[in-house]
Amino acid sequence: MTRQRNNLSDMSEKDFYQVSLKAILKNKDGKILALKAVATGTFGGYYDLPGGRLNVDEFSTPFVEVLEREIHEEIGDEAQFIIRPVPVAIGRHQIDPRYSGKLNREIHVLYIFFEADYLDGVLTISDEHTDHAWLDPYAIDLKQYFKSGILQGLEMYLTSSKRKE
Repeated sequence: MTRQRNNLSDMSEKDFYQVSLKAILKNKDGKILALKAVATGTFGGYYDLPGGRLNVDEFSTPFVEVLEREIHEEIGDEAQFIIRPVPVAIGRHQIDPRYSGKLNREIHVLYIFFEADYLDGVLTISDEHTDHAWLDPYAIDLKQYFKSGILQGLEMYLTSSKRKE
């Protein structure tokens, strides 16, 4: 005889997330590229990592191709890099309704982080950011530069990289 289990968690409302792919883009010295966020955005006063959210028409596009497009949008077409295809960390971010544009509601974002190696090329920062810096993640207080899901993902990445050493 089979019994049906009454599971209250099955009755909870499921959350919806937008997915954002982020690159932990490292130079030959092991420093990561950080992009200074515009003061009026969700990361105002902090840094972001190169990458961005999937577009509606990119559902079947490989993640590495989406991330490559996003990186070029943010740091220019001359930048040369190699993205490693296996995710290295995850994080979550909540966008306040005032930063959600025409949606005008809270948005939940799931970050998927990939490691990438910067090879060469001039960086041309888009208008989504105001500046950039190459930061040694082991030598700084991450909380002074990053927040929310970006901080969460970097902390996860650094913790797992230390285990591999």
